Amino acid sequence: MKILVAGGAGFIGSHLIDRLLQEGHTIVCADKLIFGSDNIQHLLNDQKLEETGKFKFHEIELADQKQVDNLFAEYEIDAVYHLAANSDIQKGGKEPDIDFNDTFLTTRTILEGMRKADVKNIFFASTSAVYGEMPDVALTETTGGLQPVSYYGGAKLASEALISSYVSMCGLNAVIFRFPNVIGPRLTHGAVFDFIRKLRQNPHELEILGDGTQCKPYIYVFDLIHAIVKLTKDFGPGEEVYNISVKGGGTTVTHIAEIVVELLGLKQTAFRYTGGDRGWKGDVPRFSYDISKVLSAGWEPRYTSDEAVRKTVEDALEAGM
Repeated sequence: MKILVAGGAGFIGSHLIDRLLQEGHTIVCADKLIFGSDNIQHLLNDQKLEETGKFKFHEIELADQKQVDNLFAEYEIDAVYHLAANSDIQKGGKEPDIDFNDTFLTTRTILEGMRKADVKNIFFASTSAVYGEMPDVALTETTGGLQPVSYYGGAKLASEALISSYVSMCGLNAVIFRFPNVIGPRLTHGAVFDFIRKLRQNPHELEILGDGTQCKPYIYVFDLIHAIVKLTKDFGPGEEVYNISVKGGGTTVTHIAEIVVELLGLKQTAFRYTGGDRGWKGDVPRFSYDISKVLSAGWEPRYTSDEAVRKTVEDALEAGM
């Protein structure tokens, strides 16, 4: 297939492109390079990919309808993998326009581009943030009363709703994944990244936002990529939504800090908590996922949350961080 990966230069998108190329697909990557092109530099430098035309990159504003329409006009796209979004929830909390533009408007322009070009298949990267705060509920794909508490979660839920309407009105086939924190190689921000950076600057004291008891599942990026590829090999009719997570519960912020300290070989690091039950306004301190639907589809995560955190710290240190 010829696949458009929107947001393909990002952390998750770049890993997805690597896997889709291995599967033999032709990839058109579109991204405005908020975090630069480091994640896809190996693809841009690959002479064989350039000669065969198996990988094409376009630096564009995906919230701009004309630019998106031009992209669909240039290529005969078979499927869209939409991962373009603001990935920094804290930053979006300070500047609401970021999520409106990068998370919601990108969905609108992509869907309109698909409608005009008669492209039927879309994968959408959604999030656990669409559920809002339901700490005592085992969240399933059909859990109702969704009330996001962040602009990011609201923009993702609005995007899901818009996709549903295009499925109904235009006969699209959609697969939507709602996943929690994703970590692994090429990670650019988040608790693991921040703790390593802070401890490199001051190994004696580490500031931890909140009270450290915030507990969330962390999924290793290659487990997520495996799930995406497995469940989009064939786009069935209509819309399917999946919760994607790990087995065995989540990892507390304090335990992430302990793993980082251990793997850095530090002996006397004091933890200083800012207080409160969350790191910032819009943060959901804990939630519980029911992933029985995706497990019944034949996918299994390789790593637990704690194992994913440990592996990610090892990846970062091996990369010279």
